[in-house]
Amino acid sequence: MPYPGASLFYVGGTRLDPFQRVLGSIPGGRVLDAATGSGGFALLLADRLAGWTEIVGIDTNPKAAAAFEAAAAGRSGIRFESRDALSTGWPDASFDTVAVANSLHHFPDPSALLAELYRLLAPGGTFILTEMHRDTRDPARESHVLLHHWWAEVDRALGVEHRETYGRAELTAFASSLGLEEVVLHDLEEDGDPRDPEALAEVGRAIDAYLARAKGTPDPGRLIGRGEELRARLAETGFLGAPGLLAVGRKRKAPHGSGTKEKSDTTTS
Repeated sequence: MPYPGASLFYVGGTRLDPFQRVLGSIPGGRVLDAATGSGGFALLLADRLAGWTEIVGIDTNPKAAAAFEAAAAGRSGIRFESRDALSTGWPDASFDTVAVANSLHHFPDPSALLAELYRLLAPGGTFILTEMHRDTRDPARESHVLLHHWWAEVDRALGVEHRETYGRAELTAFASSLGLEEVVLHDLEEDGDPRDPEALAEVGRAIDAYLARAKGTPDPGRLIGRGEELRARLAETGFLGAPGLLAVGRKRKAPHGSGTKEKSDTTTS
């Protein structure tokens, strides 16, 4: 599926890209995208930041390198390295900007990941965290949350680390725990047609893929049955991306008191 949140949003009746609005004034310098996967967010950063000198995406998934390199083909200054985001081996303050997108739920201890990224961030640098969350009452968005919970359950049954979707309050707690300055929170809600045929076909293919994976689990009958229930639900509710939270803050240049000044900025459809 496309990177959640990369499409356009409505704000006060105006259609715009929230990442461009938020990131467009940030000089990236040397940028790290942790748990980059196929590089979708690394490329989004390349296109949205005010400028940058180098973008490095890291992942341990053996399939990630080829996918990343294919996506970034022809883009100078964007590269992939196979590194563990929990223990990168780089010196302190190696990057001017660090980012992690929709990946916290793939780590057994997200706090350990955030601590390593904070260590790598230079004083005065920018920390970017974005993640989908489960707090919605929109049936079409709830379908995404429920599907994600099912995908996570299938993966866990196969020994793959994959948590259910976090709540918004949990994500704000992660962001606050870093002690960043001027943390700004942006609520993201994708605008779209829940009955869009192409989107529903894409979700249907993802369901098919996980039904195939479920056959290899210790309890295939229950997990396959749950997948079919969710497919039937889509016919009733349609599908829209789950809401998300984008948190952006700066690492302190020098200690000057405790706490984090936090402002709230909301981007919704």
